[in-house]
Amino acid sequence: MNRFNLLNSIPLIIAICFIFSLILGIVFLWPRYQDLKELQESISQKETEIQQHDQYFSRLSQIKEKIREYDEELAKINSALPEDSSLPSIFDFLQKASSQSGLILKEISSFNISSSKSYTNLKEIQFSFQVAGPYSSFKNFLSILENSARLIEIENISFSSPNEGELFNFYLGVKVYSY
Repeated sequence: MNRFNLLNSIPLIIAICFIFSLILGIVFLWPRYQDLKELQESISQKETEIQQHDQYFSRLSQIKEKIREYDEELAKINSALPEDSSLPSIFDFLQKASSQSGLILKEISSFNISSSKSYTNLKEIQFSFQVAGPYSSFKNFLSILENSARLIEIENISFSSPNEGELFNFYLGVKVYSY
């Protein structure tokens, strides 16, 4: 009879072992399962961020390609408004422009560099100079200044009537802009 009781208690022992295993599994594996879920959510968020970064950089590349289409125009803007206010390059330009038009650059007076009141983030260089030559050459000189890439603003022009056989003397006050 003892044997019969043992056979009857085997399903009960199996059930107890199963429940005990299930409880141990839940106690030890549930935190690991929660960690796994958090890790999967974190990975999903990082993948979304990477996709957004990829899209952002792709848009930047497209914009960069569009900007490259305007390289020539941007180069003109950079030459019109150079980053440095290099006075020697300005004076060299004036010397070349005056000699191209048939004028003589006689003198350049003092100059003043200041921040532009009209345009933000720009510097303006104010100075005056004197050129001498025939009136037609002066018109050509003004045309060269007007058509130059540099942003040059003529503030005032004055000239004196020459004696017979002499050249006109033209006095110009100008502003040149740079970054």
